[in-house]
Amino acid sequence: MRAKLPDLRKALDGRVRPHHLVLLTRILAHIDFLEESLEQLLKEMEQYLDPFEEAMTLVQSVVGIKETAAASIIAEIGTDMTRFASDKHIASWAGVCPGNKQSGGKRLSSKMTKGNPYLRAILFEVAWAIAHTKDNYLSAFYHRMVRRHGKPKAIAALAHKVLVILYHILRTKKPYTDLGADYFDHQDRAHIERHHIHRASTTRLHRDAVAKGGCVTPDPRHN
Repeated sequence: MRAKLPDLRKALDGRVRPHHLVLLTRILAHIDFLEESLEQLLKEMEQYLDPFEEAMTLVQSVVGIKETAAASIIAEIGTDMTRFASDKHIASWAGVCPGNKQSGGKRLSSKMTKGNPYLRAILFEVAWAIAHTKDNYLSAFYHRMVRRHGKPKAIAALAHKVLVILYHILRTKKPYTDLGADYFDHQDRAHIERHHIHRASTTRLHRDAVAKGGCVTPDPRHN
C-alpha cells in the first residue's frame, strides 16, 4: 500500500470529519496495543523455545516455514517422533490424510480425516506460503498437483508432504535437502526414456520372431 499513499491521501481529502478522527485515533491505539501485546508474547515464547533450538533449526530448514510457524508446529507434534510408528501415523493423527473409504474396490471418498485442527491450520498456512515461492521442489510439487487436481487438493497434498518431511527430519536429526525445481522434469524424462526403450525392445523381438516364422503375443500396453 505504500506506493498508493498519495492516492489514499487524495481519497481522504475533504471527507474526514472530527468524529472520524476520534474513531481513527481509537483504532490506531488499539492496533498499537495489539502489536505491543504480540511483541511481548513473542519474547515470552523465546524463553520456552530455548530447549528446542535444534528442532527449531531443523523445522525452519524447510522452505516456507518461519520461526512462528516452526514454534507452533513443534508445540503440536513435539520433537520425539518415535511416538509415531511411521509418517502415515502422524499424517493420520494430524488429519492431513485423504479418506480411504472403499467399496467393491472403488474409492468412495477423498475427504481428509479428522485430526488436530491447530496443526492442520498451520500446515495449510505453510503450504500456501510455499505455493508462492519459486525454484524449489515443494513449489514444483504444488504446481504439478494444481494441473492435475486443482488448487484446494494441491494445497492439501502439499500440507501432507510437508508434515511427512518434518517427521523424517525430526526423526533423523538431519536438515531438509531440497530436490530441486527440475526434479519432476528429470523423473518424467526418465519415465519416457524407459517407455520407449521397452517399446523398441518389444518391437525388435516381434520382428525377429516374424522373420523366423514364429509368433509373438502383442503387448496389450501398446494396443
